[in-house]
Amino acid sequence: MTPLEQYRQEMDGRIATYRGNHELQAAARSFFDQIGIGKANYVYNFTWLGVPILQIPQDLQAMQEIIWLVKPDLIIETGVAWGGSLMFTASMLAILEACGQIDEGRVVGIDLEIRPHNKQAIAAHPLARKITLVEGSSIDEAVVSQVRAIAAQYKRVMVCLDSHHTHDHVLAELESYAPLVGVGSYCLVGDTIIEDAPEGMCGNRPWGKGNSPKTAVWEYLRRLRTEGRQDVDGNVMRFEIDHGCEDKIVLTGSPDGYLRRAE
Repeated sequence: MTPLEQYRQEMDGRIATYRGNHELQAAARSFFDQIGIGKANYVYNFTWLGVPILQIPQDLQAMQEIIWLVKPDLIIETGVAWGGSLMFTASMLAILEACGQIDEGRVVGIDLEIRPHNKQAIAAHPLARKITLVEGSSIDEAVVSQVRAIAAQYKRVMVCLDSHHTHDHVLAELESYAPLVGVGSYCLVGDTIIEDAPEGMCGNRPWGKGNSPKTAVWEYLRRLRTEGRQDVDGNVMRFEIDHGCEDKIVLTGSPDGYLRRAE
């Protein structure tokens, strides 16, 4: 066994104990109860390459590992906000290119409204050449058709859904964009933690417990099991929750949201 193989074996062994470690899980739950909106507002503390990124750092580590593993040449993101997540994924694709893992990568960012100052900042960034912005509802038929036409030009697609967090909207996004994901790649659904958040955490937002990205994930997986769905090439799809991702990082905003397309 090589040193790297031993490292990974020991790592897997540790991770396998985390889900059943009640003290660790309680600590993580307590942490999330304190960092939320209206309390510490923790998620608003970070930037990526100078651009605000509204992500929990542990999830970015998991995304980095997934991107290196999958080696996508196209990453589709719903929800742009300041644009930091676009910069993160674009920088990861640039690294894949520099390492000779892909030929040329692109990120597509979709949002109902991209504020002018955010659009200007994205356009002025050195990574702007790798980013295509699509303004409109991510579930609008015209937008879906436009993105699918772009995806048809690439070999390996990864999807990140992080826009409007209601059950119906996220479920419609899954129906629209998960069929672009190939076997072994991922569809990542953000802010599934909403389903587990304390009462009142979401304020007057239209989403909350029982009406969240996580309930949409559960329903979509149920549909795949009982009704079946096909990808853009007509192949039957099966997705599974990659619990290993969330178990590894312990602190995640996306429990049950790391969906890997299985054989």
